[in-house]
Amino acid sequence: MTRYEQLAQDIKRQISQKVWRSGEKIPSVRVSCKSTGYSIATVLQAYQLLESQGWVTAKPQSGYFVAPQIENLLSPQASSSPTKPKQININDQLFDVLQRNKQQDMVPLGSAFPDPSLFPQQALARNLASASRKMPENSAIINMPPGSESLRRNIAQRYAQQGLSVSPDDIVITSGAMEALSLSLQAVTKPGDLVVIESPTFYGALQTIERLNLRAVEIPTHPLEGIDLIALEKALTELPIKACWLMTNFQNPLGFCMSDHAKQSLVELLHHHQTPLIEDDVYAELFFSPDKPKPAKAFDQHDDVLLCGSFSKCLSPGFRIGWVVAGQRSETIQRFQLMSTLSSSVPIQLGISHYLQFGSFDAHLRKLRRKLEQHKHQMLAAIRTYFPDSISVTDPSGGYFIWIEFGGHFDCSHFYEQALQSQIAVAPGTLFSSDNQGSKHIRINYSYPCEGRILSAIIELGRLAHLTLNKPE
Repeated sequence: MTRYEQLAQDIKRQISQKVWRSGEKIPSVRVSCKSTGYSIATVLQAYQLLESQGWVTAKPQSGYFVAPQIENLLSPQASSSPTKPKQININDQLFDVLQRNKQQDMVPLGSAFPDPSLFPQQALARNLASASRKMPENSAIINMPPGSESLRRNIAQRYAQQGLSVSPDDIVITSGAMEALSLSLQAVTKPGDLVVIESPTFYGALQTIERLNLRAVEIPTHPLEGIDLIALEKALTELPIKACWLMTNFQNPLGFCMSDHAKQSLVELLHHHQTPLIEDDVYAELFFSPDKPKPAKAFDQHDDVLLCGSFSKCLSPGFRIGWVVAGQRSETIQRFQLMSTLSSSVPIQLGISHYLQFGSFDAHLRKLRRKLEQHKHQMLAAIRTYFPDSISVTDPSGGYFIWIEFGGHFDCSHFYEQALQSQIAVAPGTLFSSDNQGSKHIRINYSYPCEGRILSAIIELGRLAHLTLNKPE
């Protein structure tokens, strides 16, 4: 992260913590130069970035002011205590939401997948066909777990470009990230064990914990900074935690990206308590800053972190190819895989490997990031225009989800049902917690351009939100 981006991030945090409120003037360029030690050019870049993202407005001869409603970002959670261990029961509700979001007549704002038009489908098809023609007769055998050697080398090379030394032998190819995460959790736990998750968390974590008959310990999570490390330390000290399942980059649903310092502190804390980290890093390629964020695995000196990734969010959801950097647990994970899916699709593994070698993956990623950031700004502008002023909304620096918090007597399940009547599917906040903590929240997918039926859906959701919040209790 550059200096001007860091300064912009600091000011965003101050605004979200209501140090500066809507309409108030932030420190002048000269005052910021003096307090930070940065040059005028650096401070100006930071302020112009904030203006382009809609955080501040510039007034000639007057300075920069917090934009209307922009202070309505989620505040830090008041609680610093982990929840009591609990059984999970989320599958029924999740099944209904997923079924609704795949219906053709629904506006899929609750979908977990990006807009399909963002992906190079034709180029992938050509590479898949080319790889299939060259496939040896025994390819199904030689590409059994841990998976295609060429694809594992491709993945290791991409980590090396980021300064992360990973051996291809440490990587196990899986049928999507969910299998990588599930196998990793199986490798380090047994039924009845306690597993730390974020609150709110990705519903796939809740689903897997339920399936494996584990118990969840939810840790408060800040929408800008990530998991509360003090609360995490308390849980690790007081409870027999066997594993942590966390997202450190562009967490679903909050969208935060933990700082390198926080990631290092997290890894050191977990090592001190001899607790493995299952790191869900599926959104790592979808960053809006100049540099790709490091995973927590980059700070792992003791092979405590099982790093899980996927091509589903950045290249092709339908191909369902993921992986885990398993290290010392590689053989254990392969054994579990052989007892479940046996192996991932060999032609698709080879097709993706061919595309990574001969296609234009990085050019595609640059275009994808530009589109997603553009769509995010469009969506946030529409939400600020049509939704009630009292809402709080995140402004993520990557990924493709916005998390909205409503006040008053808002009930996300009722709102979800109302939206369905207008052919709009959203993700109700209760999907992201084992109890009712998310009842005043919804998650919206902003990967689609905010125009046409998407914009109409946002306008309708805003209308429903006004009606709901203005309704007498």
